[in-house]
Amino acid sequence: MHDETTRLLRNPVKEKLARGESVYSMTVRLVRTVDIAAIAHTAGFDSVYIDLEHSSFPLEAAGQICMACNHLGVTPLVRVPGPDPSFIARVMDSGAMGIVVPGVQSADEARAAVRAVKHAPWGERSLAGAAPQLHYRSLPAEQTVRELDHASMVVAQIESQAGLDAADAIAAVDGVDILLVGANDLSVELGVAGQMDHPEVHEAFLRVIKACREHGKTVGIGGLGGRPDLIRQYLELGGGYVSTGNDISFLTAAAAQKRKQFD
Repeated sequence: MHDETTRLLRNPVKEKLARGESVYSMTVRLVRTVDIAAIAHTAGFDSVYIDLEHSSFPLEAAGQICMACNHLGVTPLVRVPGPDPSFIARVMDSGAMGIVVPGVQSADEARAAVRAVKHAPWGERSLAGAAPQLHYRSLPAEQTVRELDHASMVVAQIESQAGLDAADAIAAVDGVDILLVGANDLSVELGVAGQMDHPEVHEAFLRVIKACREHGKTVGIGGLGGRPDLIRQYLELGGGYVSTGNDISFLTAAAAQKRKQFD
């Protein structure tokens, strides 16, 4: 076994979560340049996730931002549009430290995501050779695989009733690190769109928290960037990963606040 101190590739988010610390992420949908990595670092974020589901973001730009984040100690994740293993492999080969999979509804879907991210014997991802996460070091294949698979993450988003019903089974999947509750889509499906403090949304969070506690996984809190009071509540109940909002909403809010100063 490799001692943690001898690893070439570290994932600060995985390490903080293993210590029981909370981590905070910003979503990137707008900024296509590496500057956003430095901004996230300066602002104190532990992670970014680049959203390829709800944006026109090109993979090339995502890869450049991932590499910049890795140099700064900010864990870069990429939300993929869907479960396509060939696209997930390209995302990982571009420098991501993990993926966020939207709308996971079953343990089988979660296992498929793990197989796409991990190499054999854990998964089915093809070995691309020297990896950007390892600064393109020429290492033995066995060592490259071990380093990448130890550091990589799989985040399963729970955004539907089906996903909620399967939360326990999804949390039990080896290789899934985080179950991220997507409160926006989930509230829509539950018939209480946008009512983040509705009892049904609260019950959904409690179900995911229970499943993660039983299987040693992390609860992710998503869609509550405008409700820091609720975020604090779910952190106290066992949440660990917080998706705080995206660069578009941050820029819009700051711009509106600045303009109001002159009224």
